Amino acid sequence: MTLSNFEDLEIWKLSRALSKDIYQITDSQEFKSDIRFCSQIRAAVGSIMDNIAEGFEREGKKEFIQFLYIAKGSCGEVRSQLYRAMDVGFIPIDQCNSLLEQTKNVGTKISNMIRYLKQSDIEGNKYKK
Repeated sequence: MTLSNFEDLEIWKLSRALSKDIYQITDSQEFKSDIRFCSQIRAAVGSIMDNIAEGFEREGKKEFIQFLYIAKGSCGEVRSQLYRAMDVGFIPIDQCNSLLEQTKNVGTKISNMIRYLKQSDIEGNKYKK
């Protein structure tokens, strides 16, 4: 299977959905009262999908893997921030747990993509002659 656009990647689609969900919860008055925290979690969730896209567009396996690691790190950052949001009363526990599951799912799928790329012979369009 050949993918020609990052928009075709399941991990990008899932991270886009997560980003939309985070933006919806941070639109609440609680989050808006903490501008820095709101900005921080939005930046972190955006970093997931943006790094997947940027790595894919670099057209080289090693660079793509590097950007996937950054995206995975941003997943962890969002998870940590979700706990903080719950702890300070910005979101209820059930909503937090649902979003935590989403971030874990995205992180797992990113790890699977990294593992796949490391084991594959694919080098990327950059290296085609």
